[in-house]
Amino acid sequence: MHKLLTIAIPTYNRAELLDKQLAWLALAIKGFESDCEIFVSDNCSTDHTQQIIKKWQEHLSNVTFNSHKNSENVGLIKNIICCLNSAKTKYIWTIGDDDPIQERAVAYVINSIRSKDKLSLLFLNFSGRNKLTNEAVHPPEIVGNRWFDADTEDGNGNGKAIFEHCFTKSIGAVSFLSASIYRVDLIKRALEIWPDAPSNWLCLAYLAGYCAANGQVIVTKETYMECIIGVSYWQKEADSALLMQYKHIPEVIVKLEENGYSKRFCRRMILQNFQQVNMKVFLGGLRRWPVSAIKMGVPFLAFVCVSAFEIMLMKSSKTTYFRKAYINFSERLSIKYSK
Repeated sequence: MHKLLTIAIPTYNRAELLDKQLAWLALAIKGFESDCEIFVSDNCSTDHTQQIIKKWQEHLSNVTFNSHKNSENVGLIKNIICCLNSAKTKYIWTIGDDDPIQERAVAYVINSIRSKDKLSLLFLNFSGRNKLTNEAVHPPEIVGNRWFDADTEDGNGNGKAIFEHCFTKSIGAVSFLSASIYRVDLIKRALEIWPDAPSNWLCLAYLAGYCAANGQVIVTKETYMECIIGVSYWQKEADSALLMQYKHIPEVIVKLEENGYSKRFCRRMILQNFQQVNMKVFLGGLRRWPVSAIKMGVPFLAFVCVSAFEIMLMKSSKTTYFRKAYINFSERLSIKYSK
């Protein structure tokens, strides 16, 4: 029988955390062993990660439990993509080795994908907590400590519209690894369409958007896990923040437009990203990596100007020669972000 769900864990040199996460999974998966497979992708760890994997493979002998060890450290995103490509089930849920997840989450996910034949994306709502201060964290646009405010548990809404709402509120939420359950065939198709996706740290937002545009979407009202803020690599390094704001987010937005999202929405998101840009990040990058900062900053600012002007043009019903010429220029500029 074809199984429903792969639960995958990408990991690197965090044997103790992996051990704890697999202990959680051993409890949460009870009663659903025949529906699930487990997969661990070890990103060439140098600690005792392999011993932990073998320990739990023996303990969970009644569950299909596969693993893979990369011959070298390929980076976080490529290790996640390895998990996504490994799946032979209908859906995949890739979880972080350090994300606290409630035991009831597995049952909810299985029951949801059983009941919705056309489900393409499931977002599990989550709370946020700052690792350093231990304070609750949430997007400023959302009231309360939960990161999604689009409650669509019936799965009957417009998937594309639901994703647009969630993306507008928080790109971090739609790209949070552990909160997303994808339909495998759509994920693999999306990765074929954008083969350079593993080089973009926010490509999970694109993958979620692609799934949402091609099926039903569920966003839970209740929270099922906690996101620990302030521990990711790009949250600590200035050059990483520069890449995220000036290159990776625009790339994702362009890819969403290429795959069915409206130009109006995508241009509006470019402007929203510009409004949220931290100039200290750019100035710090300009001081430390002037060539890279200029190479990213100039096209980004040009794209922002194009987006602002295009939105004004969209409001006019007249199609003039100038308007055609300007849109042609904007399309050529978009090529930089679509490669």
